[in-house]
Amino acid sequence: MRKIIDGTPSTMNDEYQLNLHKILHHAAKVHDEVEVISYRTLQGGGVYTMNYSMVYERVCKMANALEDLGVNAKDRVAILGWNDHRYFESYFSVSGVGAVLVQLNSRLHRDELAYIVKHSDSKALFLDETLIPLAEALAEKHNFEFFVIMSDKSELASKLKPVYYYEELIKEYPKKRSWPEIDERSAATACYTQGTTGMPKGVFYSHRALILHMLVSANMLSLNPTDVFLQIVPFYHVNGWGFHFACPAFGVKLVLPGMYNPVHLANIIINEKVTIAPAAPAILIPMLEVFRRIEPNIDLRNLRLVSGANEPPLAMQRGYARIGAKVIHAYGATEATPLISINVAKPQILKLDEEAQWEHMKKQGLIIFGIEAKLVNPSTGEEVPWDGKSLGELWVRGPWVIKEYYQDPRSKESVTEDGWWRTGDAGTIDELGYFQILDRLKDLIKSGGEWISSLNLETVLMKHPYVLEAVVIGVQHPRWGERPLALVVLKDQYKGKPKDVIEKDLKQFLLGKFAEWQVPDRILFIDEIPRTSVGKINKRLLREKYRDYYLRLEVNP
Repeated sequence: MRKIIDGTPSTMNDEYQLNLHKILHHAAKVHDEVEVISYRTLQGGGVYTMNYSMVYERVCKMANALEDLGVNAKDRVAILGWNDHRYFESYFSVSGVGAVLVQLNSRLHRDELAYIVKHSDSKALFLDETLIPLAEALAEKHNFEFFVIMSDKSELASKLKPVYYYEELIKEYPKKRSWPEIDERSAATACYTQGTTGMPKGVFYSHRALILHMLVSANMLSLNPTDVFLQIVPFYHVNGWGFHFACPAFGVKLVLPGMYNPVHLANIIINEKVTIAPAAPAILIPMLEVFRRIEPNIDLRNLRLVSGANEPPLAMQRGYARIGAKVIHAYGATEATPLISINVAKPQILKLDEEAQWEHMKKQGLIIFGIEAKLVNPSTGEEVPWDGKSLGELWVRGPWVIKEYYQDPRSKESVTEDGWWRTGDAGTIDELGYFQILDRLKDLIKSGGEWISSLNLETVLMKHPYVLEAVVIGVQHPRWGERPLALVVLKDQYKGKPKDVIEKDLKQFLLGKFAEWQVPDRILFIDEIPRTSVGKINKRLLREKYRDYYLRLEVNP
């Protein structure tokens, strides 16, 4: 623990607490007429038009109801839902009574969800009507005190007891409220991070962390009252990346898509004249195809998209640029609320030629203010310089970075005594402060004492016309310690081509970008790449399956 020096007391009101409900209270007074549009069309509902004043009144009603139902400070309330107005309101009503909103990813295995509600000791469960069967399964494994179904209806077939219906419940309560002052260091929301091993780990976000993160991220995205913000990232993914908290704070029109698909999202962007939206490439790529199909001459020059991934596909970025939209690459993690860096251009970058600027867009971006960062050599533990060449694991700390996981002994594996969170991402930081991931630390391949980036190999393989998907893993080797092994899913039109010819072509293709010793010894062809319950490539499973591949090859060449 670092020593804190006591200086001269300030004359500022430092006892004033940063609380989430104050964001909405501010919006109801200053930005009361600004719209909140909620789409429930794919959930059997309609399109709902409200404003921040109406949303605030509904939040007051629900907070009053929660207190009557016995929800108090330090309680946890779980939620299963989609990006609509009732979920958005729950951020403020639940945290406003001092409780914690525990967000459940409906794509997780039921055993993982059961673990989360038990580990967090969730008192109640809010759920969308489309997720009643999942809620019933959880109710068999955890004793919730009550359930609130988020629906327009006042009666639905359900085994849940006791059950309340959101709209019926808030009818009975006043639309005004005297809010308590909540210690800003208290948790307001929680998400559980899903890795490839073990049960999920809980991250409990304080009011203070969420608001400081919101202020910095809003500045980095230049959010202002002329914007229209579409919340694509699911709320249960790190609070939907937290940008939506900035909408009521800065008077930005907020559009909530509910359940969605690429066609649904593309139409919303066109009809609502959206100017900013965060999403993963898995959503942005098919959405780009929809734009091309429905309106070949579409002009989206006012649209900026925030993308989060190891490396955004340049083809996707160029594709959006051709229809006027700008893709901004950002990097973060559940443990960092999530923003750590964002790729905005310094003047030095704007002086580069066009191709060099495109190459630069692959980087994860500038480390943002509020995040203290360093690179640590994974072999020696020594800090490495910011020179764009020296490889190290990124360590970060700051006011919206974890100091521990919630009641989890695994915290010591990830957080140092002086507050550095080890991200597990290996890369470089250049002289201008731009971070670039080269690989997950556990996915780096150490061959003959030299490091090989599996991510870089995968990125180049994916550019070959034969390849639909590619993954590279490190496999034990009798001479070199480890060697890269590539596993490739071919596009349908190339599956009939002789595999030895394809392997030779792919290796030759890689030699255009890598030294011979960096190229995988073998390239195997598989039908499907295994993934975890949250859609990440399950390299752990692949490493187990192929761990002695080269050893067996040595015995039986």
